[in-house]
Amino acid sequence: MRYTGLAIAFLSSMGFAFSGPMAKYLIAGGLAPMEAVWVRMAGAGVLLIAVLAALRPAALRIPRSRWPFVALYAAIAVAGVQSLYFVAITRLPVGIALLLEFMAPVMVVIWVRFVRKVRLAKAAFVGAVTAVVGLAIVVEAWQGIRLDALGLLLGLLAGACCAGYFLMSDSFGDDIDPLGLIAWGMTGAAVVLVPFSRPWNIPWDAFTSTASPGEGALTLPVLGAYLWMVLVATVIAYILGVNAVRRLSAAVGATVASLEVIGGAIVAWAVVGEQLGAFQIIGGLIVLSGALLAQTATAARQPSPPAPVDPVDPVEPVRVV
Repeated sequence: MRYTGLAIAFLSSMGFAFSGPMAKYLIAGGLAPMEAVWVRMAGAGVLLIAVLAALRPAALRIPRSRWPFVALYAAIAVAGVQSLYFVAITRLPVGIALLLEFMAPVMVVIWVRFVRKVRLAKAAFVGAVTAVVGLAIVVEAWQGIRLDALGLLLGLLAGACCAGYFLMSDSFGDDIDPLGLIAWGMTGAAVVLVPFSRPWNIPWDAFTSTASPGEGALTLPVLGAYLWMVLVATVIAYILGVNAVRRLSAAVGATVASLEVIGGAIVAWAVVGEQLGAFQIIGGLIVLSGALLAQTATAARQPSPPAPVDPVDPVEPVRVV
């Protein structure tokens, strides 16, 4: 069962890896980043609710007392992560944006230690420092940070929202089904983003065209990229992630899910034509190592959550993109 869980978690992380590259095709086709986020969340949310209503309707029942939590989850853990990440990839390579988002475990370590006043293993702090050093190498800080400053800020804000997702996962019990939370979270995120995305202005004719995000990128139908992003990079990736973590510990599941960083960079190279320099590759591996060390150490010192909560914990690092 453990090897099956590892295989499913790997497939989930590879599914999430397509979200950024496929979003670039929607943006190249004429959609604004916020519009691309909205069509992704709306499409995935409606599809998941339809599937659960037909196959597992009990998962959609949320106690009234938990509605505020679900609303906050939708706004921060889904809408915040996805919108900030999608805007960041318009200014940064996909691999760099993912690395910034995966600073979330480091932010969790800082919050747990200094806000919640929980003593953590030294490995957690070593991992945090390692990740920061790796990030400095990624942005080549000794040359005055050569990457887009606003893009870096947006990527870090996406990481902060992702950290909020992890922290929120401590706050609910077995009265909420993880799949129902994901479905309502995506649908709620689409509602939250309406004032920012203005779906009535979306150029729907873009879905009948083909697009290429830049020189060296493949030319693909925009509708094909959208369907792949919704079905593979969102719905299937989330469902596989939930099932994988039911077979694995949270720490192991999060470790495997972090392969999304590598997968996203590979997909961006193969499909979009984006390439990372030597410093970005070396620094990226250091960031990933530090983030995993920090998260594993934090998980080891935190109380184990009730069994039904586990499926939600590690899905977003990934995948929340």
